Amino acid sequence: MKISTKGRYALRMLIDLAMHQNDGYIALKDIAARQNISKKYLEQIMPILNKADVLLTNRGFQGGYRLARNPNQYTVGEILRITEGSLAPVACLDHIPNTCPMSDECITLPVWQGLNEVITKYLDGITIQDIIDRQTESIGNDYVI
Repeated sequence: MKISTKGRYALRMLIDLAMHQNDGYIALKDIAARQNISKKYLEQIMPILNKADVLLTNRGFQGGYRLARNPNQYTVGEILRITEGSLAPVACLDHIPNTCPMSDECITLPVWQGLNEVITKYLDGITIQDIIDRQTESIGNDYVI
């Protein structure tokens, strides 16, 4: 499993919004500058996050984006599933119940199920707030993502 730039940048963008949540609505150009990510690329990610009700938007003067919930209510797993789709290590685990015709006799299925469980538990166990807290603890108040 590889996480694409879309998933990684979406997570960085949401962390940036969380770190600046007291600043009101944040312009995309400001996030792009702080994160060294193309504004055009962030513009492609925004509709995905907006559709999932992750963000609040405000148009016009003083417009921009902010988180719809508290940073401790967003998990890395949730954000990556929104941007990447399934995080399952094999396609047959994308559907519940498993629709693979070989699932009843597949000798490797338990391996993939175990890996999927570890991935899910790990990524769903980390919130945006956890990431910010770890960063703050390790380097003080300098926010570098």
